[in-house]
This record gives sequence, structure tokens and C-alpha cells, in this order.
Amino acid sequence: MLRVFHVMFHEPLIPPNTGNAIRMVAATGAALHLIEPLGFVLTDAHLRRAGLDYHDLSRVFLHSNFEMAAQFVSRHGSGRIFAFAGQAEQSFSEVTYEEGDTLLFGKETTGLPGEVLTDPRITGSVRIPMLDQIRSLNLSNSAAVAAYEAWRQHGYRSMPPGWLPPQTPVRRITGNPGKPTAP
Repeated sequence: MLRVFHVMFHEPLIPPNTGNAIRMVAATGAALHLIEPLGFVLTDAHLRRAGLDYHDLSRVFLHSNFEMAAQFVSRHGSGRIFAFAGQAEQSFSEVTYEEGDTLLFGKETTGLPGEVLTDPRITGSVRIPMLDQIRSLNLSNSAAVAAYEAWRQHGYRSMPPGWLPPQTPVRRITGNPGKPTAP
């Protein structure tokens, strides 16, 4: 079974960050997961403008809450979730990533909430090193740094032809994850 990396944004606020992430997951073969509420309206027009035309080459999933997102990546990934947090001790580059791992990022203004960071499904908290004077990196830049490190560890493996199944540009994961519906 082919397992892709999962990039997850918890309650993102800024549309261009999501657009950049859509392009990045299209380029790396990862899947992007957005956890509601979002700080913007996710319509086809907004999606096209933010992610150019890359949304047709990417997998984007919309989840109503962290619980639904964690259940989904547990079934469709490795079950390992790495929370990116500025306070974490371990560097993201010290992790040996497995296919199907999830890279979880918080909202641009506050990061991940405490209840997510302490959730038992979080495999570990990691940070991206930076100079002391710098508070944080841009959300989409952080996601790209992390996704490319995970992908690098797997030799920048190519996706086989036809790996991306036909679907609507965004799948909403409802109370019944076996039956995703479009927004």
C-alpha cells in the first residue's frame, strides 16, 4: 500500500499560507488536511486563486475537528503525528520519518492549543531551529521545510502514475469518515 505524508493545519487563518501548502503538497505528493474552523472561506474560486491550478494535482481534506482528522490519518497513514511547536526540545530533523506520518502545525497567531499538544495520539513535539531573535516562521514555510525533510529521508520517491484518484478539489470529512463529501 502506498502511504503519503500528511501535512495538517489546525485552524489556519491566512489563505495564502494554505494556497502555498496546496502547491507544496502537489509538488511532494503529500496530502493536506485542514481542521476547522478556518479563518477564510474555502470556495473553488478562493482555492484556485490561493493554490493556482495545483489543487487538481493535490489531495486536500477538510475536517470538522482534530478528533476527525486524527482518526482519518490513523486509518490512512502511519498513525504517527508530529506536532510542530516552538517550545519543543527535539529538532524536527532528529526524527526518522516513516511513510504515512503526519506533520501537524497550529494556527499562525497562536500555534497549537495545549489540548492538542497533550493529546495521547501525538507521537512527539518537534521544533524547527531558528535564531533566538526570531519568534516563528511563516506557516507554509514551516510546513515546506518539514515535508521536504520527511520526503528527503525517503529519497524523494516519485509517485506512480495514477496515484491521485479522481475527486472534488476538497473533501470534507464528516461524522462518517468512510463517506467524505464535498463542501
